[in-house]
Amino acid sequence: MSLTSPIKRRLLLASLAALLIGLFFFVMLRSGPLAPIKVTVGQVKEGIFAPELFGIGTVEARRSWMIGPTVAGRVLSVKVDVGDTVKAGQLVAEMDPVDIDQRLASLDAAIERARSAQTAATAVQTDAVARRELAASNMRRNQDLADQHFISAGALESFTQTKASADAALESARANALGAAQDLNRAKADRAALLQQRANVRLIAPSDGVVSARDAEPGSTVVAGQAVLRLIDPASLWVKLRVDQGRSGGLAQGLKARIVLRSQPQIFLSGTVARVELLGDSVTEERIAQLAFDKAPLGMSVGEMAEATIQLPSISQSLLIPTASIQRQGGANGVWRMDSGKPVFVPVKLGSTSLDGQTQILDGLKSGDEVVVYSQKPLSAGARLQVVDTIVAPAGVAGAAP
Repeated sequence: MSLTSPIKRRLLLASLAALLIGLFFFVMLRSGPLAPIKVTVGQVKEGIFAPELFGIGTVEARRSWMIGPTVAGRVLSVKVDVGDTVKAGQLVAEMDPVDIDQRLASLDAAIERARSAQTAATAVQTDAVARRELAASNMRRNQDLADQHFISAGALESFTQTKASADAALESARANALGAAQDLNRAKADRAALLQQRANVRLIAPSDGVVSARDAEPGSTVVAGQAVLRLIDPASLWVKLRVDQGRSGGLAQGLKARIVLRSQPQIFLSGTVARVELLGDSVTEERIAQLAFDKAPLGMSVGEMAEATIQLPSISQSLLIPTASIQRQGGANGVWRMDSGKPVFVPVKLGSTSLDGQTQILDGLKSGDEVVVYSQKPLSAGARLQVVDTIVAPAGVAGAAP
């Protein structure tokens, strides 16, 4: 009895040790570093692909005007305020004309003087014409007498000189009359230019609209080109939308869009891509599109944030995979395809991406292939996997895959 008891104890201890060792290896293989990696999988499916673009933008006015003086001056009066509706041709503000009215009166006097000078020059020209005609007649008459030797050659020369003086006087009178006419035209042109300056101090609304900003008050001095008032056409409001350049393939004028304003998040507004800008933003890597409302809502404000989803043309019979399954290995896009229960990285050629988490595959996979969507940790070729429905992160770990 005493001999068998130690043997039994040794056998019991050996069995317990073997059980512990087996349990240790079991734990290592099931939940330790040697355990299979938990993954969720999805199938490559063939179907109709309806890609969409999402972007964020601001409400802007397609037609707006900055109303201000063409020369520096002091604001005399502002006749409208922010929010007022104005009509085309309405006086909305006025600049101080300073001495323009006095200069106009001076030019009016100068024009009258130029007219008087023109009248005098015309009278002198008429007198010069009459004197020339008389000198020419006397010369012809005395030329006939000289040809018949009734007067001497010296007497004829006197009449010839008188005729030449009359010709010169006529040319001088004509030049003076022309100069007087030019002086009158110059004075009229100066007055017309000054009238235009006088009209420019009256700031007129170029079109029907609403005052969106009042940038100057009476008494303040503004420079040329500085806005006193800003007008917008409320019927021309649209959304200036920014979309990711990498997803903007197919963006074109005429596509339909759903717009949600920040002030009305519960309302979906229909719109259309009115224009796609030729210039994009190289810093943010975005393209810019202008969305016109099919029916502009009430209470919308300029500068309000908006979100929009643009529906791109549908593509029939496309291979689709979950976007989350796409990985990048060695500088190439690809997926981990299931091959006899083992992962194999397969490079693929990607197409468009939809907002519901689907990506179009152009090459590299076929319908029915299984691909890894989410994994518990990074994969490697031939790794042991355990396919599960969902992957739950441990407590306190952020970024768990769904």
